[in-house]
Amino acid sequence: MRFHVKDLIDFETYPISTPGPSRDAILEEVRKALTARGCAVLKGFLTPAGIEAAVAEADGVADKGHRSYSRTNAYFTAEDPSLPESDPRRRFFERSNAFIPADNFKTCGALRTVFDCEGFDTFIRECLQEPEGRFYRYADPLADVIVNAAGEGNGFPWHFDTNDFTVTLALQNADRGGAFEYAPMIRNSRDECFEDVSKVLDGNSDKVISLELGPGDLQLFKGRYSLHRVAPLEGSTPRYVAIFSYVDAPGMVGSVERTKQLYGRTLPIHHEMAKQRNDALID
Repeated sequence: MRFHVKDLIDFETYPISTPGPSRDAILEEVRKALTARGCAVLKGFLTPAGIEAAVAEADGVADKGHRSYSRTNAYFTAEDPSLPESDPRRRFFERSNAFIPADNFKTCGALRTVFDCEGFDTFIRECLQEPEGRFYRYADPLADVIVNAAGEGNGFPWHFDTNDFTVTLALQNADRGGAFEYAPMIRNSRDECFEDVSKVLDGNSDKVISLELGPGDLQLFKGRYSLHRVAPLEGSTPRYVAIFSYVDAPGMVGSVERTKQLYGRTLPIHHEMAKQRNDALID
């Protein structure tokens, strides 16, 4: 089935590809929210028909998700016994997750119709105030458009992101739980602020904001400096969140090892690009 993007996105509320005062006002509001709180939510970005189509698409390929289990701290670092036991780097939590790889979502499907919408990339870039020369779609055929699928007992423990921002589209909530909780800008480039982080992990911080994202909400989030988590889920209904990926250089794909961890497999391009990387970073 082929979709028309006008049936999926609420362009009346969000004229993302139409220059003018309405679009300018949305950009200003989003930028203010990102500056003040590191997070902006465009409520009801998808129409009811768009939500229905995207959920049906995710349901149809949910069995293709790769599930992984691990114990992790907020920094994704290994245990370091030389640190005090009270150090947040020694606080580890169970993590279980499932990602449905991007090659399960067809060009004519609902999610790629939204992602490929004229003006969508430009709108996101302008919201984030990223320069054109440092804003590109992720070229990884397994990771440019993915869906995080989580069931009862799952959740994503407190963590910081390794990238500067994420762009997500809430599709379906679990029956209970699953709130997005975050402590905005709790650390900075000069100070890890371990004491404040520990308070969040202990559950006695006054910096935590809880968001109940609804199906169809588009979220832009700067998670590099904001500690955040998805609260544990309850009930038989899976939580679906689509993730649209952008990077700061053209042609980027994931490393072989990280791709295996996240998606359970690799493609020839991952091995080929591994030979051509021009940096010495782990990933």
